[in-house]
Amino acid sequence: MSFIHIPKNWEISENRATPEHAYLNRRRFLRKIGLTGLGVLAGSTLACGSDSDGNASPTGPSDPPPAPTYDPGRSLTPEQVAANYNNFYEFSFGKQGIGRLAEDFQTRPWQVEVGGLVENPKVYDIDDLIRGMPLEERVYRFRCVEAWAMTVPWTGFPFKALIDAAKPLSSARYVRLLTFLEPDQAPGQQPQSRLPWPYFEGLTLQEAANELTLLATGIYGHELPMQHGAPIRLVVPWKYGFKSIKSIVSIEFTAEQPPTFWNELQSSEYDFRANVDPAVPHPRWSQATELLIGTDERVPTLPYNGYGEQVAHLYG
Repeated sequence: MSFIHIPKNWEISENRATPEHAYLNRRRFLRKIGLTGLGVLAGSTLACGSDSDGNASPTGPSDPPPAPTYDPGRSLTPEQVAANYNNFYEFSFGKQGIGRLAEDFQTRPWQVEVGGLVENPKVYDIDDLIRGMPLEERVYRFRCVEAWAMTVPWTGFPFKALIDAAKPLSSARYVRLLTFLEPDQAPGQQPQSRLPWPYFEGLTLQEAANELTLLATGIYGHELPMQHGAPIRLVVPWKYGFKSIKSIVSIEFTAEQPPTFWNELQSSEYDFRANVDPAVPHPRWSQATELLIGTDERVPTLPYNGYGEQVAHLYG
């Protein structure tokens, strides 16, 4: 099929960003989720696939589009580094070893309920949802409120695609997102934690519909592992990482601003917007710089994490 790709100015050239092994293995990931017939991903291209032996093979008649010219000015975080440094308090308050603690968590069957102020409420089986959406690969900077950062390649679909399918009513102004509650599988959710599980987050409808907002189902060319929020998570790259809720089970459209987990616990430290802002310190540390995980390098923090051109208009 023919495909004309007009690069967005936030896109990152995948031949400069994605490791070769991930680039070649992406075809296997797509085959697993039922997209083998697609020659390209919207917004990104498979220049080659892999056969059953893992060798490079052509993808078909589609030629790759021109490489995007936008570059974040920093290297991709090695996959093993990203896999072993996570916040996922449902399993542990430590950052390392989450993958081991969560490896037996069951993500199938898994359903995502979309409802609230919409014309088309629906409960999706996760695999049907993934097959029905336009998957893309996007390389984004990721900035934690704790002043560390990564750069990782996500696979997923624009949140706006799901919004369009749900058809929000004119009264809908916000989106409330909820994660799982499984204390038998997630030890951090045991009653003794005294935290208000399950985790809940929220966005304005405009933020959710922004071109950058992604519902991610994969990372580094394969399905999300549990420590990254399998089987589906939110990615809003201009906000601090706690906004990017993991392992979503419910998406509700509302008229009123929904409460959010960390804002309810400590509103003076975690506001609803949580936009990356180097000029506004956290009450306990500066946000002016960030540590690139896997290195000893600290770099200046960028307003909106460098995505101001795409999102600053949302805030007047």
